[in-house]
Amino acid sequence: MPVQVFKNKFSALPAATMAAWADIPPAIAGDCMNRQNVMAGRISPVAPGMHFVGQARTIGAVVGDNAAMHAIISMLRPCEVLVIDAENFDNRAVWGGILNSRAMLQKINGVVVDGAVRDIAELRGMPLPVFATASSPAGPHKGWGGSIDNVISCGGVSVTPGDIILADDDGVTVVPLVRASVVLAESQKKVQFEAEVLRKLASGEDTSNLFPLPEIEYMA
Repeated sequence: MPVQVFKNKFSALPAATMAAWADIPPAIAGDCMNRQNVMAGRISPVAPGMHFVGQARTIGAVVGDNAAMHAIISMLRPCEVLVIDAENFDNRAVWGGILNSRAMLQKINGVVVDGAVRDIAELRGMPLPVFATASSPAGPHKGWGGSIDNVISCGGVSVTPGDIILADDDGVTVVPLVRASVVLAESQKKVQFEAEVLRKLASGEDTSNLFPLPEIEYMA
């Protein structure tokens, strides 16, 4: 069965814009999107401290099959992020050291897999960050189909090629490309606000007026 490649072109954002996004934590961006577009907590870095930002290229994989992953490698462009819907299947790895090494040669910024990976010790020592749901020594099948550059669901969030992917120890957030400029501006404001709150706390100032409090009812 062939791997389907969709015509889903997007314009790469300027380097200066992506540099601005690199200063925005996934948690902040999620807050500025009404606490939405945040991937499920099952997706986490294979090693603490991994982080990245980039525009998405997508794969929809058949369970336990990584044919589409091998097919997309030569199509990847520098600074992109590969986002893989492996259907949250934890018992067969679809990504590992060899694919990560090949992807590194394309100079991409990161990989997100809603499914299992293997060669964990090797991945932890590589400069290309990998986020996944689980690890498994079981190797993948090949040749059963899948799709490239289609709209997918990863970690419970819709991902369209070109969307901005933010990842750090907290997890992964997806910023739709069509909303990117608005979300970036709001996120920058929130980063400044939180920095000011921390400054006031460190100096002993009262910050209770900065946050809305619920109505309190005292019970006997």
